[in-house]
Amino acid sequence: MDQKLKAFVTTCDDLASSGCDASSCVSQITPLMLDLVKAGTQLLSSVQMQEDPKTYARNAIHLGDADGTSLFALIWLPGQWTPIHDHGTWGVVGILEGVLEERSFLPVNNFKESNEKYELQTGGIVLLNSGSVGTFVPNPDHIHVTGVPQDRKKVVSLHLYGRRMNNFHFYDFDNSTRQLIDVSHFESR
Repeated sequence: MDQKLKAFVTTCDDLASSGCDASSCVSQITPLMLDLVKAGTQLLSSVQMQEDPKTYARNAIHLGDADGTSLFALIWLPGQWTPIHDHGTWGVVGILEGVLEERSFLPVNNFKESNEKYELQTGGIVLLNSGSVGTFVPNPDHIHVTGVPQDRKKVVSLHLYGRRMNNFHFYDFDNSTRQLIDVSHFESR
């Protein structure tokens, strides 16, 4: 692992294990991610830059324990998108190359009326270009879809999460449901 990545991961794990709340963690990590993305894709090995022609590629750089952090290099080819999902934790995203698009969704009635109905309405759009950093803090969830439109170039991004990121809630917009799904990744550590 690149020495800058290793130092970043160590600092982030130390912060997460210190018991900092979500807002404090992202506030302290955001400037560190900004410094990290200045190095560009040179931070990543060829294994951490794996692409998948069928879907965006999640390349694990660091998988902490349940209370630690996870860091992934995500590789997005034109036309690749996540499903609608949340992470169940805070996160910091840095863009190494390209422009990543995030479309948010808002819960109708904050999911208070029923545990079985997860009705969503569309929210705004954020465009993160090369060198930029974005964060999220769940309240209670940060629900979104992320990807690259067909007419844009490939994107390489770093995603740090405040937990071991091996599952997400995936949302079905049309049927107002959500399901906890285990997600796969390439081992690139």
